[in-house]
Amino acid sequence: MRAGASPGRPRLSRELVLRGAVAVADAGGIGALTMRSLADALEVKPMSIYHHVANKDEVLDGIVDIVFSEIDLPAIGGDWHTEMRRRAASAREAMRRHPWAIGLVETRTSPGPATLKHHDAVIGTLRAAGFSVEMTAHAYAVIDAYVYGFALSEATLPVNGPEPLAEVAERMMSHYSSGDYPHLAEFSIEHVMKPGYDYGAEFEFGLDLVLDGLARSMQHTAGTRNT
Repeated sequence: MRAGASPGRPRLSRELVLRGAVAVADAGGIGALTMRSLADALEVKPMSIYHHVANKDEVLDGIVDIVFSEIDLPAIGGDWHTEMRRRAASAREAMRRHPWAIGLVETRTSPGPATLKHHDAVIGTLRAAGFSVEMTAHAYAVIDAYVYGFALSEATLPVNGPEPLAEVAERMMSHYSSGDYPHLAEFSIEHVMKPGYDYGAEFEFGLDLVLDGLARSMQHTAGTRNT
């Protein structure tokens, strides 16, 4: 039975449509999300969806806003290093839950309330910490470049797939002689193929480098103003 609402199912709403779209994208990637596949997932007629969203663009805007709503907001007035670290870690976790969002979150031109609230909180936290408008722009850009770049690597690297890491590394190494690429062979054997290796563990190390670098830039800027 396909209709706007079936017995035993909640009445269709914009929220239900968008949550359904997230589920479709999570299961099959953003390419799997069409108005027809969404209707099938919701067990309704495709035209029923258009009572709640105008088109697919509105669906995309809406699901991006849902992703932003899942990211912890930094507390304006709190320690910026701690708040940016917490927010970055939360953003990475959101990208891990919704890998389709990595290339989509910064592309929408009709941001929703959660998206705007998120950006305002990040900017407000940096400004309250003494970052100039220009330094805020630098900080926001470099933090997000790192977070989204790492999330993309984490989602696409073959070493993070279902196949055991040792098998992937061994197959990759079988295509060349260790004598041809000694540094790569050493790195693979002594690091990547070691028991317990986890590429994701590199996230914290790199994030600290970014945040510590921003802190040094702030100190340098403050010292320059005081001379």
